[in-house]
Amino acid sequence: MTDILIVEDNHELAGLLCDFLRAENYTVSVADTGEKALSLYEKYGARLIVLDIMLPGTDGFAVCRKIREDSNTPILIVSARTDKEDKLNGLVLGADDYIEKPYDIDIMLAKIGGIFKRRYALDELVDGDLRINKVSRTVCKNDVPIELTAKEFDLLLLLVENKGQALSKDFIFNQIWGSDSFSEQQTLTVHIKWLRQKIEDDPKSPKRILTVWGVGYKYESI
Repeated sequence: MTDILIVEDNHELAGLLCDFLRAENYTVSVADTGEKALSLYEKYGARLIVLDIMLPGTDGFAVCRKIREDSNTPILIVSARTDKEDKLNGLVLGADDYIEKPYDIDIMLAKIGGIFKRRYALDELVDGDLRINKVSRTVCKNDVPIELTAKEFDLLLLLVENKGQALSKDFIFNQIWGSDSFSEQQTLTVHIKWLRQKIEDDPKSPKRILTVWGVGYKYESI
């Protein structure tokens, strides 16, 4: 899923905003018409839509209305139309905010960061190119989904939520399998191996899931 979909027919402005957002480590898609925006959104989704109003063909209000039919994705309207009626229309249609052009890029980035923090901080853990969604129980690396079993997901989440801390094998085993489990601790070793194969660039020389000799394992950012 794309982080931000920019819907803007001014290519220079769209490119500039895109560059700033990518520098902040957001993944970004750009559409210059309402039709393209709806097609991209349907195909790839987005966590936030930055939406111009004055577009060729289907305008921004229509795009907002269509997306709100079955989605609560945050929508940030950005427009040179500054009339009170336009602002009210955008907000009534379901936009989360309405920013006038020209805008200050620092304020724009702060608003976008605030939306992500409020909406997604509790649901997602992001560490570099790794994204863990605790609600959908999905993991992506470089925006490519990684297939994990239920235990692999629970194990990864436990390690990431305790980033930098050495966790004993007993603690990890009891948290994931339970102290009354019939499984043996060798199961943990196997699951660590499988996780490394799925999320490490080089599983034989792991950088994220590290062995702490005599203790257990810990997770480190790279």
